[in-house]
Amino acid sequence: MAKFKLPKIGLGTMQGNSKEAKHGFIKGFEIGFRFLDTAQMYFNERVVGEAVKESGIPRDEFIVATKLLVNNLSPRRVVKSTERSLKRLGFDTIDMLYIHWPFRFSKIGEKTLKAMSKLVNQGKIRSIALSNFTPQQVDEAISICDKPIVANQVEMHPWLQQKELVAHHKKKGVYVVPYFPLMHGRFSDVPELVELGKKYSVSGALISLAWLMKKGTVPIPKSINPVHLKANWESQNIKLSSDDMKLIDSIEKEKRFLSPPLIAPKW
Repeated sequence: MAKFKLPKIGLGTMQGNSKEAKHGFIKGFEIGFRFLDTAQMYFNERVVGEAVKESGIPRDEFIVATKLLVNNLSPRRVVKSTERSLKRLGFDTIDMLYIHWPFRFSKIGEKTLKAMSKLVNQGKIRSIALSNFTPQQVDEAISICDKPIVANQVEMHPWLQQKELVAHHKKKGVYVVPYFPLMHGRFSDVPELVELGKKYSVSGALISLAWLMKKGTVPIPKSINPVHLKANWESQNIKLSSDDMKLIDSIEKEKRFLSPPLIAPKW
């Protein structure tokens, strides 16, 4: 079972299934991004795989994650859909395979995780991860899986700070990977982020990324714009003070942008 260290920031690829997106991903690699996030439901695994291959950068420098569709959680579908993902990506192995949503997880969770564990043993995936799981569901998965759970990808940003979840996962040794780290572009609606952006001569979006990284999480902002890619990467250099962190901590709204009916857990 691979136990690897994630970088401080990754590259989201949702909706990136065009030639333009592929070129954007390659530009991101040139800037420095090595942790890539895709999913079966994004319909872009082929584009992501082509970008990695065409970049000329050795495959083993990347950590590439994809996610199982909610209707691919039966043992047979776990195996078959992962094999299809490998074929689309053009890889021999997937570094991190997520369960995208915990839909039906309580009914077939043990069988799902056993199937994923077998994929690890076969070398088809390197590690097992979760997405949109509550702390209680993560505990359930840890208790029934014979391999470590390495990460849980959840919505997290200054308006949804996931304090309980972050503290829980830190104790359990599980990475928190925030999606929607840029708040769907709503950072301009947050005066505190705007003011801190002025203080550091950056956008409020980059303040959000810096805050997330200082929390010990690994945000995955999505962009194919070279200017934004470079800015997102360089957000690692922003050194927020303890007072800055406290200010951002104070703007929690429990505002969630994504909670699809039927498949979302009871948050």
